[in-house]
Amino acid sequence: MIRIKARAPTGRAAVLPTVWGAVAVGYKFGCPLAQQNGLGARIVTSAVFFAVGTGLIFHVRRGLLRELRLARRAARAAQNVVLRPLPPRLDGIDVAAAQLSADRGACVGGDLYEAVATEHGVRVVMGDVRGHGLAALGTVAALLGSFREAAHDEAELGRVLRRLDRALARHLGERARAEHPAQGTPAPDNPVAEDFVTVLLLEIDRDGGVRALNCGHPWPYLLSGTGVAPLTRAEPLPPLGPFPLPAELDVLAGRLPPGESLVLFTDGAEDARDGRGRFFPLPDVLRAAVSDHQVSPQTVLRTVFTALLHHTAGRTTDDVAVLVLRNGRKQARPPAAARGGEIGGAAARVRRATTRR
Repeated sequence: MIRIKARAPTGRAAVLPTVWGAVAVGYKFGCPLAQQNGLGARIVTSAVFFAVGTGLIFHVRRGLLRELRLARRAARAAQNVVLRPLPPRLDGIDVAAAQLSADRGACVGGDLYEAVATEHGVRVVMGDVRGHGLAALGTVAALLGSFREAAHDEAELGRVLRRLDRALARHLGERARAEHPAQGTPAPDNPVAEDFVTVLLLEIDRDGGVRALNCGHPWPYLLSGTGVAPLTRAEPLPPLGPFPLPAELDVLAGRLPPGESLVLFTDGAEDARDGRGRFFPLPDVLRAAVSDHQVSPQTVLRTVFTALLHHTAGRTTDDVAVLVLRNGRKQARPPAAARGGEIGGAAARVRRATTRR
C-alpha cells in the first residue's frame, strides 16, 4: 500500500501566521485610530484587516500548493512502479502504450498493461479491473506483480494465466479479511464475489508466431497495411474472479508478419460516448490513422487519444488504456509448420493446451 504521510507544521511555517495575527491584535487594541468611530478610521481598520486576511490566505495557498506538488511527485513515483513506462522496442517489437484515468488528477486507474521480453518471446498482458481510478489500484498492482514473475518463469502461456488467477484470488481474500476483520476466518467464503478482472495474454516469438489467451477482454484490432480488422471473433473465456479456469485452455495461435500491428485496448475506449450518447468509433479512427501509409505505434496512439478526447470533450467516464505492438523485424520466410496460420488471414489456428494447476 502506498501512503502519503502528512507533515506537521514546523516552527518556521507558523511564524508568518503568528506575525500577521499579532499585527491585527496589536492594531485593534493598541492603536488609538482603531478606537475611533469616524469614517476614515473605519476605512483604515478595514484595510488593515483586509491586508492581514489576504496575507494569511496567500500563506495557506502556498502551503497547499507545496503539498500538492509533493502528492503529484508521489503519484508519479507510484505510476512508475505499478504501471511503469514501456520501452519503445522489445526484441524487435515496436511498442507504444498510454493510459487515461477516469478520476480527475489520478495518474493510474483500473486498467493494466505490461510487456516483457523473455526467453519464450515477448509476452504482453492487458487487463481491466472492475471499477476505475485509485480504488482499483491494489488489484492492478497484485496482477502486474504476478505477471512480471510468471512471464519469465512459466514456459506455457496457460500457466501464466493460472498464476494470475491465483494471485487475484489471494488478493481478493486478503482484501476481504481487511474489510471484515470481525469474521476472523482465514479464508472468507466468496470474499469479493462481485469483483472481476478481464485479461488478455499475448506471446510473440522471434519468428512472428503469436499465441493468445483471452478472459473476457476485447480482442485487439489487427492493422495490416491500410486494413483494420478484429484479431478474431472467437468467444473468450469468462473474466478472472467469479469462475474457475477450465482444465483445458484454448490458445489462439497464428502469426504477426513484419510490418503489421496489433492494437490492444480496454473497453473504456470503445464505450466512451459523446454528448449525444454515441460510442467512440475506434475502428474508424484506426482506419484513418493508416489510410495513407504505414505509421509508427506512437502515431497510432497519438491519433487514438486525440480523437478520444475530442469525442468525449475531455471527460471520460471510465479508465482507458491502449497498447500498440508492431512487428518491426525484417521480413523472413516463416517456418513450414507456421505457414497458412497467419493471424491476418481468413482464420487463425486454435490449439488446445492442457495446463493443470
